[in-house]
Amino acid sequence: MKQLFLFFLFLLMVCCDSKPGLILRDLQKDSLNYFFEAANNDSLTPSVRKLYTKKALDIISQGSNDSMRRVNYFKVANRYFNINDLENYKKICEKVKIASEKAKDSNSIAKAYSYLADYYAAKFNSEKAYRYYFNAQKIYINLGKTTKAAKCLLNKSVLQFNEKDYVGSEKSAFEALKYIKTTNETDLLYDSYNLLGILANELNEFSKALEYHNKALAVIETDNPLSNELRFASLHNIGLTYQNGKDDEKAIEFFYKAIKSDPNLHSKSKDYATLIDNLGYSKLRLKAFNDLPILFYKSLHIADSLNSLPNKLSSELHLAEYYLSKSDTVKATEFGKNVYQEAKSNNLDKYMLLSLKRLTESDPKNAGNYSKKYIKINDSLQLAERQTRNKLGRIEYETDQLATEKNQLVEQRKTLIYIVLGIILIAGFIFIIRFQAEKNRELRAMQEQQAANEEIYQLMITQQDKQEETRQAEKKRIAQEIHDGVLGKLFGTRMHLGLLNDRDGKEAHTERVTYIDELKTLEQELREISHDLNSEKQAVANNFVQMVMNFIETQRTVCKAAITINMENKIDWAAVDSVAKINLYRILQEAFQNINKHAQASDVSVDFTQQDGNILLTVYDDGVGFNYFKKKKGIGMLNMHSRITGSGGTMAVVTAPGVGTKLEFALPVTISKKLLKVL
Repeated sequence: MKQLFLFFLFLLMVCCDSKPGLILRDLQKDSLNYFFEAANNDSLTPSVRKLYTKKALDIISQGSNDSMRRVNYFKVANRYFNINDLENYKKICEKVKIASEKAKDSNSIAKAYSYLADYYAAKFNSEKAYRYYFNAQKIYINLGKTTKAAKCLLNKSVLQFNEKDYVGSEKSAFEALKYIKTTNETDLLYDSYNLLGILANELNEFSKALEYHNKALAVIETDNPLSNELRFASLHNIGLTYQNGKDDEKAIEFFYKAIKSDPNLHSKSKDYATLIDNLGYSKLRLKAFNDLPILFYKSLHIADSLNSLPNKLSSELHLAEYYLSKSDTVKATEFGKNVYQEAKSNNLDKYMLLSLKRLTESDPKNAGNYSKKYIKINDSLQLAERQTRNKLGRIEYETDQLATEKNQLVEQRKTLIYIVLGIILIAGFIFIIRFQAEKNRELRAMQEQQAANEEIYQLMITQQDKQEETRQAEKKRIAQEIHDGVLGKLFGTRMHLGLLNDRDGKEAHTERVTYIDELKTLEQELREISHDLNSEKQAVANNFVQMVMNFIETQRTVCKAAITINMENKIDWAAVDSVAKINLYRILQEAFQNINKHAQASDVSVDFTQQDGNILLTVYDDGVGFNYFKKKKGIGMLNMHSRITGSGGTMAVVTAPGVGTKLEFALPVTISKKLLKVL
């Protein structure tokens, strides 16, 4: 290597006088390619490969943020991943992600996301891995790169499978399959069918699992180097499906087919260890003890040599079950405890649960203690899995929501930039027009109300004039009766009584009695005249009452609700001026108009009372009610408020949805008297 670097240095010194920039770029390019090739050389140790990767990174870091630099960053990341230097792999992925985002290179952003997802998947951080795969998938779909989107979906499906979200995993796998069918990617098609078969197996849908595994087998038709490995995997999975379906004879048949399918299968590989372990377990369940426990010990030996802990624990559990079937509880318990301790040290909850279950069978004395541990671990494991599944489910929703909100904000910002001045001008014109129109409406309403009040007032004045004429005529008639009748008789009686003062005797006494009876008759006539006058006054006072009663009777013919009215006799209507009474009458009309339109009431009550110098009008209905503070006030409510306040009174509304409506109006009699004097 020293000779190689001296050679580069010599070339640089010789050519620096002619075209130094060009030579430097060529040297860097050649050096970079050499370093990349050396970093990928499996014959070199990981430390040497890491050194070459670092040299390549030093060259790349000097360039500008162009597409070639980002491509080279990904190559560096791949080299770190291949030597299992995951932390440096993550740093490079973060760096290329930032560079891609600055350059707005969507393809590189998606690729960086998928690389980071691979890192977090390797670190068993399902939540972050799922989020990055999902973000990469979205970008690839938008770019129309269905193959890469399908790969992300398959990786998501595997994450969901590992978290036992089988339904979500199946959904992701089907979505991936939808994209894969539009391509010629047979490897991805095989992976999709194989994954769907494994999922169906976990969901105990064994016929579906066999269907998908057979479809996966049908995909393997080419003579590529991976065909035997894939065929082995599918036959092995079919055997597992039969094993889970309690058909161990079929399972053994396919396990042997799997061994024969790949002549190059290494007898010391993890796949071979798993296969013979499963083969031995099916034989154990069939009580076919030939080759047992040799198969389990052979699988255990391979797992130990490869340092594959899951394979080792699986074989030891099967050995515990084998010895238990042979009533050798000592060895069964020994293997069970060994599995429990190793699983506990490595946080492998699945094997902890399986070992505790086996120990409860092989060690009955401590079965209660094992059961408690089993329940505790199982509960915590289920809670953790459920929380993770919920998190994975929320990631897609939250990501979509954030993307939607971001797009909306961008569009809103553009819209505001383009039309803000136009909105201000239009809003100004609209405000002026609406303000003027509102003013005109208010003015017309006030004029119409004033004209109506004047008309009503004139009608009341005319009615009062007619009543006054009637009263004057009646007074004249009563005066004539008093003058012509009562006074004449009274004068004659007085004269006769005066003459009788000079006379005595029985005859005079009889005449006095006669004239006294005549005075009694005159007294009765005067009483009748007084009564007539009082009735007339009451009739005048009751004129407003009659108007109200007539209105209520009219409403009873048009209103669907039952109407009750209560009017206290002690109310001094004569003390209330005409305008105030008109306003009360109009308020009552408006209240019934609202009841007929909106209330849907079955009972309505109207009460006129007098308390503490106030005349109180209360109108209550048991209808639907409304939210007085939220609902926009209609012209009816505004008119009622205007009328009562114009007469010096107050208005209160008590209502809520579903509890009916109560309108309360208070009119001070003292104010009404003052208004009467002014008028």
